[in-house]
Amino acid sequence: MEPCDLTAREARSLIGRKALSPVELLESCIARVEAINPAVSAVVARDFERARLAAKAAEAAVARGEDLPALHGLPFGVKDLEEVAGLRTTWGSPIYRDHVPERDQLIVAHVKRAGGIVLGKTNTPEWGAGANTRNAVYGATGNPFDPTRSAAGSSGGSAVALATGMVPLATGSDTGGSLRNPAAFNGVVGFRPSPGLVPSEKRAAGWSPLPVLGPMARTVPDACLLLSAMAANTPCDPLATTILRRRVRTPEEFYPPRRVDLCGLRVAITPDFGFAPTERHIRDVFARKCALFRHVFALAADATPDCTGADESFEVLRGVNFLTTQLERVRTRPADVGPNVRANVAEALRYTAEDVARAEVLQTALYRRWQDFFEDFDIILSPSITISPRPWSELYPAEIDGAPTRTYFHWLALAYAVTLAGHPAVSLPVGTDRNGMPFGLQIVGPRGGDAFVLSVAAELEALLAGDPRTARPVPDLAKLRAAPPISGMPGFMGFD
Repeated sequence: MEPCDLTAREARSLIGRKALSPVELLESCIARVEAINPAVSAVVARDFERARLAAKAAEAAVARGEDLPALHGLPFGVKDLEEVAGLRTTWGSPIYRDHVPERDQLIVAHVKRAGGIVLGKTNTPEWGAGANTRNAVYGATGNPFDPTRSAAGSSGGSAVALATGMVPLATGSDTGGSLRNPAAFNGVVGFRPSPGLVPSEKRAAGWSPLPVLGPMARTVPDACLLLSAMAANTPCDPLATTILRRRVRTPEEFYPPRRVDLCGLRVAITPDFGFAPTERHIRDVFARKCALFRHVFALAADATPDCTGADESFEVLRGVNFLTTQLERVRTRPADVGPNVRANVAEALRYTAEDVARAEVLQTALYRRWQDFFEDFDIILSPSITISPRPWSELYPAEIDGAPTRTYFHWLALAYAVTLAGHPAVSLPVGTDRNGMPFGLQIVGPRGGDAFVLSVAAELEALLAGDPRTARPVPDLAKLRAAPPISGMPGFMGFD
């Protein structure tokens, strides 16, 4: 095993015991990027020289016997929707092809302060739209289990970098599943926190609970470790005070995850939340996976909260969010804006104030029904995503099992049902589907139950790790090393 294949928790423990040098770890990650990245194009802007300086400083701090922060010496990838001072940040948009920020975004600053070292930026679809990681600046990111297939998105680059051992930790963001969907497609862990838990000073519609920032990792404890550095009650985010009960949260609240007795849990199991267009293949795989472990719970019932109005509500509220950031660009530079962004803005402009009011009423009613549902259940289990990975050349799934999808993001309905309710959720890798591609299990917790749902996920992860049918799948690195560059594939560069 190379140092880059260690979990973040293992690497940090070795660094603290002077058994692993931060420089050695970083160089191992850099070597993995150079060997594997041509096949998948996950890391798109490199910060290797500054990372080397930071790793040497981290090594010196260990030698001096200093108190070491939680992430000391751990390399991490930053999604290219989040700014890093002095490193190109494009949002996947040609308009910002040469943009170099002067300041770190808050989430990056927090992870750096905890000892993390930026390795580089990870690829994303343009402005995070579409959940297929492909843009006109860096091109497409391929799935490490089959580079012709989608890595999902919008945190697709982060997920692929993690799955292939390029970094032990990575940042991401999520509106309609952008932390959970790529985690599911690539066999890693993605956690969508409660709105406000990870503060953002960049959210234009600051009171909207739809978009959040969060951690990605290869294991649940690693995701907890990264979350412990990200979570904060920061005044720049107006939602932070609605969730955080104390001025400062301590890292111990999330890491290490607390033990939970699975035998005492009441669990609801649903393949579709009553409305999501889940592929028959995924329904069958989900049922077979759950059959392997549903007996461990006190109660495992086939049940779902009532998600009436979810499609309509999310379509409108997502559209409103896009207007806050993209309307001016679509109007003034339409040739430099991709089809998913243009479609979302065009649709949003058709909505009236009455439509927005109705969407907010529908969301509120859904939220209240979810609270009633959680009186009877502790956890909900569902597939993370409705389909098995398809070619990245497909702009979006226009049909599922022959039935047309409502919108270019309808295939994300399993994720956005949870987004609307505002509950925390994690995607846990649970083996593969019948196509040999990773399968993600979505674990949804109660309102504000971030630490709890992560603890449940950690227990399930440990339980399932010993069974090859449910253990985290690992891509064939030798095959990726020998693969031709993804950049040579037809359609690699562009919006569509």
